[in-house]
Amino acid sequence: MADLLQLPALGARQAYHALRRDTLADVTGAPVAELSLVPPLFVDRTVQELRRARPLPAAERIAALRRAGEIFAEGTPDGQTVDDYQLAVCRVGGVPMPVVQGATEIIRRACATVQQVLDAARPGGAVSDWRDESTRWGSAVWTRRGEVLGVVAAGNHPGVHSFWLEALALGYRVAVRPSRREPFTPFRLIAALREAGFGADQVAFLPCDHHGGDVLVQATDLSVVYGGDDVVKAYGHDPRVLVQGPGRAKILVGADADWRAQLDTITTSIAHNAGLTCVNTTAVLVEGDHTAVAEAVAELLVELPSLRPELEKAALPVEPLGSAERLDAYLRATSAGANRLTGTGAFHEPLSDGSAVLRPAVLALPSATAGQLRVELPFPCVWIAPWSRADGLEPLGESLVLTAMTGDAQLVDDLLAMPTVANLYLGAYPTTWFEPGLPHDGFLADFLMRNKAFAR
Repeated sequence: MADLLQLPALGARQAYHALRRDTLADVTGAPVAELSLVPPLFVDRTVQELRRARPLPAAERIAALRRAGEIFAEGTPDGQTVDDYQLAVCRVGGVPMPVVQGATEIIRRACATVQQVLDAARPGGAVSDWRDESTRWGSAVWTRRGEVLGVVAAGNHPGVHSFWLEALALGYRVAVRPSRREPFTPFRLIAALREAGFGADQVAFLPCDHHGGDVLVQATDLSVVYGGDDVVKAYGHDPRVLVQGPGRAKILVGADADWRAQLDTITTSIAHNAGLTCVNTTAVLVEGDHTAVAEAVAELLVELPSLRPELEKAALPVEPLGSAERLDAYLRATSAGANRLTGTGAFHEPLSDGSAVLRPAVLALPSATAGQLRVELPFPCVWIAPWSRADGLEPLGESLVLTAMTGDAQLVDDLLAMPTVANLYLGAYPTTWFEPGLPHDGFLADFLMRNKAFAR
């Protein structure tokens, strides 16, 4: 056990090796790392120390974030190379190597472009500093709603840790409770941030159990919490909590669209990043022959190879065999009544090392109101159903991203006005497309900041 990678907590003073530790195994069952688990009291005390600390000046925060991005992507924070870090994420999380490498660049870019994101998020009539000349005659000043942000993180994709960097740039102190499935990214990122100039009392890494996570949410001023429908139910009513639940991204193929010319957009939306993210398409609604679309999509997705996650051409997620079998059984039960287009065998393919690749699943449904359209799984799994104007817009809602392949301007107006469609793309933009300076589920700053009138 002494040879295992050690991931201590990073409290407000120094690294803390807890007595209680969780051994993290890779997808074959081999132990890889030990994760220190801190008690709730440690969580609460760390948050209080973060609250007492003052943030770095704004310009220093931005400069330190830029340095941290380079250290994360190329350096050796806490003595670990980027190759060793990426291999650990692949082997323990089952995330394909190209996805982990891409996420490394996402985080580097997020650190480099954070000022651009803040500039885009700040209201045009507000300034970020009361010393701005415009406040001599009265101005709105953009200010924090609190001092400490808690993050109860997801483990599906390393890129989720690019999101909370915006809070650090705004002067929040940040405490992250990592997923036990993938603690490697936040540990490396926080170590890089500290090496770049953020003090231990600015950003903390707090592995803990579920009770500790609840304490983190209660102790911090505001929190971002990731999870499924159960998390939405538990925290969705709390105005201090921003819930990042299922994405349920969708594509609408309008009757006026040439879907054959858009097959690459559709398949990319489903399978990019191994189907692991909240912006991967899980439902395609077709104003026309939905079976023909499903058949064409399935023909392309079945070509994806079944490989160990650390290989350069890996494209699909890998799970321990038992976990893959449980997901397979769940999908078989859930898909009753659907027409499966990706063969008749299992939805997973065992490898020789005790793990299994989760294979793409394309399932055609008879109706736009079928309950399966809400089912989101951590691999390329898509439900394809017919849609008509008579079905109304409701089947297209509850979507983090909706790509609409249509030239119908009235329909676009209606979709853009829907409160349950967070982001709307038209034409050849896959649901996985994103650029710095654009909102994800709104800007995080929409939740973190407020405007105050100020005059001097």
